[in-house]
Amino acid sequence: MTANRLRLSGTVCRMPLQKVSPSGIPHCQLVLEHRSQQEEAGFFRQAWCRMPVIISGQANQAITQHITVGTQITVEGFICSHQGRNGLSKIVLHAEQIELIDSGD
Repeated sequence: MTANRLRLSGTVCRMPLQKVSPSGIPHCQLVLEHRSQQEEAGFFRQAWCRMPVIISGQANQAITQHITVGTQITVEGFICSHQGRNGLSKIVLHAEQIELIDSGD
């Protein structure tokens, strides 16, 4: 088996979309915006990305009810290429573990 794991923290920047597949599997689609400072070759650089995330299955749906725009989360799962309606491929993170980050409020 080849490694395919990604762990990413960030802020939900697009309203989560709840869907149910024809086979009855619930899915929550959202976009996570990540910003951090990372060290590379002895220098610090700003890291930024927006990552589409899909959270699937009944077991994870309870936590998705608490996720909205502005929610800070950490997700871990695998990445996969999805082809959009426009024919272009994009990388999507299929989250298997979701953690709400306490904002301290």
